[in-house]
Amino acid sequence: MKNWIEGATNKKFIASYSGGKDSTLALYKAMKKGTAVGIVVMMEEEGYRSRAHSLFKDILKAQAKAIGVPLYTGSANFKNYEKVFVEILKNAKDKGADVLVTGDIDLPEEDCWHERVTDSIGLKLGVPLWKIDHKEVVKEFISLGFKTKVITIDTTQGMKEEDLGRILTFDYMKELEERGIDSCGENGEFHTVTIGGPIFKEDIKVEDGEITSDGRYMYLKVELK
Repeated sequence: MKNWIEGATNKKFIASYSGGKDSTLALYKAMKKGTAVGIVVMMEEEGYRSRAHSLFKDILKAQAKAIGVPLYTGSANFKNYEKVFVEILKNAKDKGADVLVTGDIDLPEEDCWHERVTDSIGLKLGVPLWKIDHKEVVKEFISLGFKTKVITIDTTQGMKEEDLGRILTFDYMKELEERGIDSCGENGEFHTVTIGGPIFKEDIKVEDGEITSDGRYMYLKVELK
């Protein structure tokens, strides 16, 4: 798989964005190389929450505004996800995008869905975090001054209700590792929302709302102050 990020300059790109730490760090790295024409967030079929991190649209809009990029959203179910996603990419391509950037770390070398999709419409694929050690991703994210909090947990993988709302710091990273949890959450242990950092013109002021559970996963609703 080819990675546009290495040695790339002056490219326009659309970034697949979850609102969490990995996609934010990938966006940061890509913005060092080229220019974002926007970020794309896929929503649940009803259009209220994001698929990846269950964020409401007002939070996503606040992130896009703070970063200073247009927000593209698409509502889809699992059957039409690819079709909706591709249409958004085509729109971004019409606006000058040459590349799709994602925050994925562990993509396969061959038969990669992302690469197949981008190839189908003539975009390159940029994966700035690809193959980087999970701990190093978290360390770099924190060292750069990004601020992110835990908003979704998988209770079957060692995460507890008390983890919801925690800010990802070096101390918390160490605590997670001591509990046998990947501090990057790459096995789905947790998801985050990024509320500040070097690409944010200002921090997003949020407050913790209600906690809900479906039996396995627990969700913290974050609300704009």
